[in-house]
Amino acid sequence: MQSTTASSPIPGKYWQWRGHNIYYVRAGEAKPQHPSLLLVHGFGASTDHWRKNIVKLCQDFEVWAVDLLGFGRSTKPKLEYNGSLWRDQLCDFITEVVGRKAVLVGNSLGGYASLCVAAQRPEVVAGLVLLNSAGPFSENQASAEPEALQTQIEPPQQPEPLQKLLGEVVKWIFQQPLAQFLLFQYVRQKKVIRQTLEKVYLDKSAVTDQLVEEIYRPACDPGAFDVFSSVFKNPQGEKVDVLLKQLTCPLLLLWGEADPWMNTKERSLKFRQHYPQLTEYFLRAGHCPHDEVPEQVNLLLRDWIFSQVSN
Repeated sequence: MQSTTASSPIPGKYWQWRGHNIYYVRAGEAKPQHPSLLLVHGFGASTDHWRKNIVKLCQDFEVWAVDLLGFGRSTKPKLEYNGSLWRDQLCDFITEVVGRKAVLVGNSLGGYASLCVAAQRPEVVAGLVLLNSAGPFSENQASAEPEALQTQIEPPQQPEPLQKLLGEVVKWIFQQPLAQFLLFQYVRQKKVIRQTLEKVYLDKSAVTDQLVEEIYRPACDPGAFDVFSSVFKNPQGEKVDVLLKQLTCPLLLLWGEADPWMNTKERSLKFRQHYPQLTEYFLRAGHCPHDEVPEQVNLLLRDWIFSQVSN
């Protein structure tokens, strides 16, 4: 498996969790002196999004990547999707499949789910790496996903209070089942997926046909709309600052500073306010730095684990 190239698919397996098929991949061998890594994708993505990282990181670590329930090749049942559900999935995966503490590495929505695990199930986590992590703070700072999908068709900027009123109207519209269905049909088109990726990737050449296909394919699975709708309807979950107050493990933040979906400098200050002992780097990339500048992310991740987490 270590000979797999960054562009070829990595063979995976299925794990049964609460009666559902959960897809995962594994590469590399467990090393006593280094922790295992568990890579967790963002909204609409999958294990495929980590292919450029797995092929390099597995040279030094045992690397796992998993499709969250409702995404990728995992089952898409009609459930209430939230941070608590994915927290339990990831915790059980580490316990039952990985079999030892792991460093959780999460992008966006996957970052928020990983933070929930590290804060609320610390016994299975050796360290935490967040790449442009989503999730709300108590000051009502919005998550990057899935609200970012709405920005594609929200009204243009208007003076207050009209802007606020229009914003509330848009939010109400997208709570309606028909509007959610139409929005889902719109955003899962390949051309719209490409347009969205080109907005959030600084390097447009990284938006390949393969990447578009990897996001499009799971959106056509049975149950994909139910997942999309549930994420819109359900509460976002525990606030990030509350989770950070519970966190005890080493924390690395990697920011794609050109991310248009979140103010990375502002979020960085909030993270530092609530967890000042963290380590962080800003990279010339967008919302998914692990896919856009994988060489930099792999090196920073490797060096940080060697210095902060490994025995």
